[in-house]
Amino acid sequence: MLSANDVKALLDDKARQYESPNFIVEDPISVPHLFSRRSDIEIAGLLAATIAWGNRKAIVRSARQMISLLGECPTDFVLNASETDIARLDTFVYRTFQQDDLPGIVCALRSIYSREAEDALESIFAPRFGETIKDGIARFRDAMLPSLSQRTFKHIADVRKGAAAKRLNMFLRWMVRSSARGVDFGLWKSIAPSDLVMPLDVHTASVGRCLGLILRKQNDWKAATELTNSLREFDPHDPVRYDFALFSLGINEHFA
Repeated sequence: MLSANDVKALLDDKARQYESPNFIVEDPISVPHLFSRRSDIEIAGLLAATIAWGNRKAIVRSARQMISLLGECPTDFVLNASETDIARLDTFVYRTFQQDDLPGIVCALRSIYSREAEDALESIFAPRFGETIKDGIARFRDAMLPSLSQRTFKHIADVRKGAAAKRLNMFLRWMVRSSARGVDFGLWKSIAPSDLVMPLDVHTASVGRCLGLILRKQNDWKAATELTNSLREFDPHDPVRYDFALFSLGINEHFA
């Protein structure tokens, strides 16, 4: 077992190595990087993150196909598309993400972006007094509920029931963390990087356990927060920067 200092040195080194524009090419974050307008980045990012499970190349390919259905400006489509335009989105399918899912999510996003506030989506996720990011994720799920079928609603993680919410935590990483290294966007200022929770998937969880950062066996919200708390010992201001190291150690270097 590596010492805590050795683990920190390893993760610091790998975080520097992998948090670079080269990371973008085969990652779902490449999809929001197609846009420059804040709301377009948010919408493309959220949709790409929503289908981010399975093979990375398949995710990126399908996410690009999905976004292409919204045209050159996702925001304009979300706000102004006719019922006929939205109905045509039912041609998109990805694994268990089926015909009625994309139209439903677009309608749910319309209800959020119709508030005509630049920070409409950000304000839902942002923790309020005495809250954590978990409360913001739960509030987002509640905001989406009225426009979604029960089947589509299953694609929105329920942290109240202990879901790790990997995809939403990944989306939040994209929106919140600094853009200085050319990967994440740093668009949302009302959420601090220190508030974020690690996007826990099979790769980050496996490497985390191998390094002694997680003791819990289940890949759930408690495991995600346990990993995040361990990483806060290394960087209390930005623990989620180690996402690049843990994920890439698992998927590229087969560390665990």
